[in-house]
Amino acid sequence: MYGLRDLDCKSIMKNQLVYAKLVLVTLFWGGTFIAGRIAAHALPVMTAATLRFAVAAVLLLLVAWKMEGGLPRLSGKQIGATAALGLTGIFLYNLCFFGALGTMPAGRAALFIALNPIVTALAAAALLRERLHAAKWIGIAVAFAGAAIVITRGDPWTAVHDLRASLGTGELLMLCAISSWAAYTLIGRAALKGLSPIAATTYAALWGLLFLALGAGRDLASLDWSAIGWRVWASLLYLGAFGTVLGFIWYYEGVKAIGASRTAVFNNLVPVFGVSLAALLLGEQVLASMVAGGVLVAAGVTLTNR
Repeated sequence: MYGLRDLDCKSIMKNQLVYAKLVLVTLFWGGTFIAGRIAAHALPVMTAATLRFAVAAVLLLLVAWKMEGGLPRLSGKQIGATAALGLTGIFLYNLCFFGALGTMPAGRAALFIALNPIVTALAAAALLRERLHAAKWIGIAVAFAGAAIVITRGDPWTAVHDLRASLGTGELLMLCAISSWAAYTLIGRAALKGLSPIAATTYAALWGLLFLALGAGRDLASLDWSAIGWRVWASLLYLGAFGTVLGFIWYYEGVKAIGASRTAVFNNLVPVFGVSLAALLLGEQVLASMVAGGVLVAAGVTLTNR
């Protein structure tokens, strides 16, 4: 009897620790928008992304060595799949991410990221012929209604007549970033066959770093390293260590412990933390349209994930 009670208590405490880690993960990911905006205003886009993943790649290699004894040898198909992961989820996503943060507020950008599950679900339905039930279509419609409120700053009717008034360069880049991440997610389903999440992510980061470094070569050669302040270095370290490596590890611990669907619900906290941190640390204004639209997006994503 007491043994069962002790077992139940240990199980509850273990789950509570997992939930706490997942909340911290969403806090880390919300903070990437603040760190990304600082880096994007101080460095060329390609350079900022390269330095972020230079940090992440080194740490991921250490994690892979410690937790799995190193990286496995890849087959020809796995080489192509992990290269595609690096191209979409690392190279393209981060170009759009840093490019957007260079032209729009961090809190506003964070709200866009909540659309990731919706765009992924639509891409899976279109490309992989996955069926979407009525409840999911309703969730998608609600989420896009919320996104329209955020994008148009609460005035969607004006956007109908003048789309440029709402969709600037930053908004378009964030939509491209979401699409890149959707592609990364779908490719990851194939890439993870025969590879652990840590191995697949490490290889993707290495491929992405290679693509980014090739593109940033000229900027890196002419960069005045002494002019980079401590806030920029701290932001890059945060993006690589907390926003990428630690966030990834704890997130997949959650998937393993409580399942993918229950873990995915925590993603709704990312824009909440992103908007809150942007207001606290960067002094950005929180508009009523951001709150209303964000609530609708979160509700739509939750309904879709059910």
